[in-house]
Amino acid sequence: MDGHRTYFNSVDWAALEADHPIGDKFTKLITTISRDELRARQEALFRRCMARAWATPFYQRLWGNVGVEAGDIASLDDLARLPTFDKSDIMESIAVAPPFGDFAGYESYGAGERPPTILHTTSGTTGTPQVLLFGPKSREAQNLLLARLYRFQGLRPDDVIHSVYGHGMINGGHYVREAVTHWTSAIFLSAGTGIETRSARQVELMRDFRATAIVGFADYIKKLAVVAREAGIEPGRDINIRMISGHLGREDKEQLSKSWGGAACFDWYGVGDTGAIAGEGPDQDGLYVMEDAQFLEICDIDSHQPVADGLQGDMVVTCLYKDDLYPIIRFNTHDVTRAITRPSSIGATFRRVEGFLGRSDNMVKIRGINIFPQAIGPILEEVGAFDGEFICRAVRDASGRDEFIVMAEVKSKGDGIAEALAEAVRKAIGIAPVIELHDRGALASLTQTEVRQKPIRLIDERF
Repeated sequence: MDGHRTYFNSVDWAALEADHPIGDKFTKLITTISRDELRARQEALFRRCMARAWATPFYQRLWGNVGVEAGDIASLDDLARLPTFDKSDIMESIAVAPPFGDFAGYESYGAGERPPTILHTTSGTTGTPQVLLFGPKSREAQNLLLARLYRFQGLRPDDVIHSVYGHGMINGGHYVREAVTHWTSAIFLSAGTGIETRSARQVELMRDFRATAIVGFADYIKKLAVVAREAGIEPGRDINIRMISGHLGREDKEQLSKSWGGAACFDWYGVGDTGAIAGEGPDQDGLYVMEDAQFLEICDIDSHQPVADGLQGDMVVTCLYKDDLYPIIRFNTHDVTRAITRPSSIGATFRRVEGFLGRSDNMVKIRGINIFPQAIGPILEEVGAFDGEFICRAVRDASGRDEFIVMAEVKSKGDGIAEALAEAVRKAIGIAPVIELHDRGALASLTQTEVRQKPIRLIDERF
């Protein structure tokens, strides 16, 4: 009927692109804007976000519990006065006001005024899947930011993109598809995980549709190269991938590139709640924070206060574009990084970070040493016999001594391989692990690589 609000007529598309340019306009913005001009843009967006947040019961409760009142936070300079929040607070919100929680801010809209809502969930990597809610404006801003990164990294209109992100209730695969189909001209193959489309079939699809780019998590992308070769399909000859963009973390780019015939590999970082926060550019020298849309703090893991540049800490993000549903002010991702202080070689003004270094809530402490399990993979790659899959276990013996066990798939179990792997890990983390060698595929039931977007890398058996 007339006046009915739909997803597409709820977005002011011109205003969205003016706030967050894409393509050549983004390249111009990131290389010409001054820090003062950028801060002015951020402050204008932040004021809109705060107005929406104060109309949201979740923030009224969160901030009221620490004595913060409307007007106390006048600018981004005051941000550290606010408490951080994380997934546990969102799950508590859902328990208080099931099934969607009270963090969306529906109450601030009059009858018939609430924007259409997109509902997804997280993958549940660190527990029960969390509800994610998006209004049309914030959803399309999220899509734009990711497409902006793909295009910044070199995605072309004639590319064919093979995506291994999962679908179902999970946000990832859907919003990656929307980013590509709404904001680029590339063709999109939504293959999904190995459960959605068998790995052997995926490499056939890539060959038959002449895929030129892959997007997804590095672990599974590497696995597909192995599957292709086992099927007699040679990456670089039968499948000409020129670009891989995904979540590389500390994965070895050189090894990933080599496995796909020399493809250029780009890292980017984001979480379900926030969308893309930062990503590599053409210089491949750190991840550029999307500062016109995301205000990123790197905070001490315990105090939640910002640390000095160059120090490691949790990524705490304020989404400057989320002023319709579920405003995000100081969301603690519990993903660890550090700021890069050296100048950008392409003259970009936006800050850079190193990318994902591990999860503070998945960090394991063994005999006083902090270990990020995700960081073990690239260390094992130094030994040629390693076959790409691993999982870590933390155990405690009868005397109370903690032990760190690394279960690794290897190409062979010859003499000295376990010792070489143990020494590589010892040199990197400071303690010698127990190494268990396994045949290819033996750890699949534990890592769940075929099923999950993010494989399991730690089993803590001490508690």
